[in-house]
Amino acid sequence: MQEKSAIEPATERTRVRKVRIDSELAGQRIDNFLRRELPGVPTGRLYRLLRRGEVRVNGGRVRAEYKLAEGDEVRIPPARVNLAGAPPPAAASAAILERVIFEDKHLLVVDKPTGVAVHGGSGISFGVIELLRNARPDLKDLSLVHRLDRETSGCLVLAKRRSALRELHEKFRAGVVEKNYLALAIGDWQIGEQLIDAPLLVTNRKGGERHVVVSEEGKPAQTRIQLSRRYGDYSLLQCAPLTGRTHQIRVHALSAGFPLAGDERYGDEAENRKLKNLGLPRLFLHAQSIAFPDDSGNDRHFTTPLAEDLEAFLANALPHTPKKKQRPYYGNR
Repeated sequence: MQEKSAIEPATERTRVRKVRIDSELAGQRIDNFLRRELPGVPTGRLYRLLRRGEVRVNGGRVRAEYKLAEGDEVRIPPARVNLAGAPPPAAASAAILERVIFEDKHLLVVDKPTGVAVHGGSGISFGVIELLRNARPDLKDLSLVHRLDRETSGCLVLAKRRSALRELHEKFRAGVVEKNYLALAIGDWQIGEQLIDAPLLVTNRKGGERHVVVSEEGKPAQTRIQLSRRYGDYSLLQCAPLTGRTHQIRVHALSAGFPLAGDERYGDEAENRKLKNLGLPRLFLHAQSIAFPDDSGNDRHFTTPLAEDLEAFLANALPHTPKKKQRPYYGNR
């Protein structure tokens, strides 16, 4: 498991800077741009800089979701940033490199292990992207196409060029990217295939972490869920998020009455203690596959097998039971 850094990194206070956006920097959100330009500045601080108008684009205020355009001039305010410190451990960098399942001149796909964040920050010294950059110095423009929670394992796509990143983000916006997850839920799912259509709202940050609830004030969110296999009083579910909201699968499963096994934020505490005693090592959520069309219209489809720790738990701790004949579903649980 990845640990938070116990040593405070060396820092320095930067001066006001103005950066002109070129074609390679264009297309990314301003908050993601600031993460690269202001290393070590907490995420909450970055968003405060935007809200207060200390960050300016072409002389005006912008929201965090603003997409930078070629020719934009960004004013970056003074901030205390981390100096370049020691590189990630060589063994960790080599280990993540061994988990690369696909690479071409545009993309790199990794079978992300549990316990490793996708990027460093907020006390975490390094993540998948820092490990890959350390292992492969040639990948200086490597960027995350999407994100997975730290505990979630499975398919993670990264772009090796800014142009590839823009193209994939456009595919996400067009709704042509298909993602599938395996999740173990507490309860016996007997309601067939369901489309959970419930808006999600980030209400607050508990202990510095985001907390999400179903709310009409939230952003639209949809997840298609169906039963894969039954294990006694637990259900292995196939989950296909049609949108990409924070903690979407976890909160939508909970809203249907089926909290995910091992979910310490949204789950059932008593059940989680029971499952931990049975050997469940963490949140049971695995990004099984991701697919999207390439520029020629051919499907690119990447898959990863269920993580070894989760596979071992199913094999050794839970009895498999045949599917029941599913009864009709007449409304929300």
